[in-house]
Amino acid sequence: MNEPAYHLKSLVRTIPDFPKPGILFRDITTLLSNPAAFKETLQLLVSRYRDVELHAVCGIESRGFLIGAPLALELGVAFVPIRKPGKLPAAVERVEYALEYGMDSLEIHKDALQPGQRVLLADDLLALARVGDLSEREEGREEGASALHTPDPTRARARAPATRPR
Repeated sequence: MNEPAYHLKSLVRTIPDFPKPGILFRDITTLLSNPAAFKETLQLLVSRYRDVELHAVCGIESRGFLIGAPLALELGVAFVPIRKPGKLPAAVERVEYALEYGMDSLEIHKDALQPGQRVLLADDLLALARVGDLSEREEGREEGASALHTPDPTRARARAPATRPR
């Protein structure tokens, strides 16, 4: 996060040993409960991506919805949810990825994005560094990722998805 927004980072609570021992959970509910801080966060993200040609913001379940939906609205682009398995009603593509504490997977509707569309991934924590595989299918392009907290990028890349979308 850039220097002017450092005070916003201080509003993200760290909870040790959640959901498992050794994990530092970054809780954004403390930031979201402060309307001025939440608004400033969204304004910073909008200003960063306002001049980028985007077709959609893809929000990663579920905290990415809290950031992605208002960001898409402000940018005047579509919002596309990326969800946990079994939550989307139509045909989906899936990506599996490794977490610090195990494996997980996410899904996106197969028809949510068209070839060549440019998307922004939104999440509260950019630990899912390459979940962009879901948005990049069929020649789509991930144009960036917005997050409220970014861990050490070398560690995030080590947890990149284990498989490509199915």
